[in-house]
Amino acid sequence: MDLLMFAHKSHLMHADGALAEQGLGRAHHRVLYIISRYPGGTVSQVLAFLGITKQSLGRIMKDLVEKEMVELRSGERDRRTKLIFLTARGRELEETLFNELHENMARAYCAAGKTAVEGYWTLMQHLMSPSAHENFVAFNQQPAKAE
Repeated sequence: MDLLMFAHKSHLMHADGALAEQGLGRAHHRVLYIISRYPGGTVSQVLAFLGITKQSLGRIMKDLVEKEMVELRSGERDRRTKLIFLTARGRELEETLFNELHENMARAYCAAGKTAVEGYWTLMQHLMSPSAHENFVAFNQQPAKAE
């Protein structure tokens, strides 16, 4: 547990600093990440992937829209459906954060070796609840298409 806590804190330290400069936090980062991987997803899909309440997402989305990092578009087939996209500014921040975290993971993977990385993936998947694992599998399927 100690390893997981300290590694997680250290891994996200640089991202936390970059987010703080923008007046954002980890919750904003999670939403940016989901939208970057699932552009054109609906509010319901983002809620399902994150496992948060509509009220929590609403507060985060309000901040991201005000900072011009996220935009909502009406669906073509159903105008009531709101599709979520990153703006150029949002993409730039998310890509910067992703690249730093990716480099840190790549460094750790290289140091650990193939067998350890395979063990890590197995461990992480078994730490997930069944519903979280279902979300993980669904999230890693083909990305949403904008209507």
